[in-house]
Amino acid sequence: MNFINGMTLLLIYQLIGEIGVHLLQWPLPGPVLGMVLLFLTLLLRKGISLSIDSASQALLSHLSLLFVPAGVGMMVYLERLKQEWLPVVAALFLGTLITLLVSALVMQASTRLFSAKVPEDG
Repeated sequence: MNFINGMTLLLIYQLIGEIGVHLLQWPLPGPVLGMVLLFLTLLLRKGISLSIDSASQALLSHLSLLFVPAGVGMMVYLERLKQEWLPVVAALFLGTLITLLVSALVMQASTRLFSAKVPEDG
């Protein structure tokens, strides 16, 4: 029963996000707004309920299934990908490079911030 309650709550937050985006006419996917609202709710409650934990663990265990629609989309638009391969490859390459650079900078900054200063022998 916890799984059903958790899935219902997750879908309610997604629905609230969809309705909010349509009413406010924001250029944002509804599920993203719903996820932000769920995150804020969890911060205010200072914890995750058993039902949401159960539903999220079940969804995460089947996360690989979410790659199936992307694979199908690749097959459907294969001709267009063949025509526009250079911009796609450039976007993938630059996106990966930017992600690695930002991750390295964040890691470096957080290491400096959280590392204990060791006194030097003088």
